[in-house]
Amino acid sequence: MTDSAPAPAPAPVPPQPTAAPAQGEKWNILSIIAFIIVFFGFSLISIILGFIGLNQIKKTGERGRGLAIWAIVLGFVSIVIGIIFWIVFVAVIAANPNVTVN
Repeated sequence: MTDSAPAPAPAPVPPQPTAAPAQGEKWNILSIIAFIIVFFGFSLISIILGFIGLNQIKKTGERGRGLAIWAIVLGFVSIVIGIIFWIVFVAVIAANPNVTVN
């Protein structure tokens, strides 16, 4: 007669240590700052920081390319809207010379 002992249960697998985030998971700080400050009216600074952030992202592979692009786009759009506003404002004042501001 042969002994038919049950096979031993496999040893539990030890939990794998969590790996540190890869270099590509790091966010570019300048692109985040550029995106935030464009909403506070700092359009020119936001455009500059956005372009610097894009350059850094291209070199380092960090995340935040979309934020930098949106900061640049929103910065230019807000500048264009500001220019249009001032042109309309000056045109309205010039068209109505009798209007006085108290």
